[in-house]
Amino acid sequence: MTFRHSGPRSYLTSTMTDRFDCYYCRDNLHGKKYVKKDDKHVCTKCFDKLCANTCAECRRPIGADSKELHHKNRYWHEDCFRCAKCYKPLASEPFSARDDGKIMCGKCNSREDGNRCQGCYKVVMPGSQNVEYKNKVWHEECFTCFECKQPIRTQSFLTKGDDIYCVPCHDKKFAKKCFHCKQPITSGGISYQDQPWHSECFVCQTCRKPLAGAHFTSHENSVYCVDCYKTDVAKKCHGCKNPITGFGHGTNVVNYEGYSWHEYCFNCKKCSLSLANKRFVINGDHIHCPDCAKKL
Repeated sequence: MTFRHSGPRSYLTSTMTDRFDCYYCRDNLHGKKYVKKDDKHVCTKCFDKLCANTCAECRRPIGADSKELHHKNRYWHEDCFRCAKCYKPLASEPFSARDDGKIMCGKCNSREDGNRCQGCYKVVMPGSQNVEYKNKVWHEECFTCFECKQPIRTQSFLTKGDDIYCVPCHDKKFAKKCFHCKQPITSGGISYQDQPWHSECFVCQTCRKPLAGAHFTSHENSVYCVDCYKTDVAKKCHGCKNPITGFGHGTNVVNYEGYSWHEYCFNCKKCSLSLANKRFVINGDHIHCPDCAKKL
């Protein structure tokens, strides 16, 4: 807290013309200087010896001829009322009275009690450029990225534990990397087979159509939209000649000697009996049940 004292003062002294005695020594004060203290008339000698306040700094009496300053029941010679750090005279200046009894000018008091920078541990002077975060303070130039050591200033930043990072360094060090391009995913993104992807990287291998939120399938570590998978990747049924996909009806497949069928297409050519998981006979490009094969 900063105070202003009442300024230098001296006790009332005057010269007697009529008979008047010192309250203590009874000397005649006629024609002499005296001090009036607590309604008593005291010669300057007795005042200095018996009544003067003791200077809080030099511990000597503050005589009748000296200017006195006081604050909270403490007294100083005018010349003794100085900053305990820089010794600047404070008789007509703002000052701070500390709990340990020391008197300081505003600047030295700020240095003594001011917030300390979390970077350099020096005092952050009032009015200086600084950054406050979670009840802590830094000089602006000390508030730096833990990784690249550059000042954050007005940039956005992120934290990891007690460490502070600029956004590029945080993304580089901690953000998930896209499975396709290996670059950090800073926002959004999707997950497929426990792997993160940028939305713009998760596209059909053939037509490059974005697949986020759309139906797709995968083949040999590549992803395809439904149309491109049917056209370019899916095996063709030896029966109906249509693509065999995993979409909807036709999930189960029958494979034999390099050919594939939808399960529902794997039927006897003559009687249409389903031959999935049954004995069958191949005759050219057609399949038959054993009974129909005997009639050929």
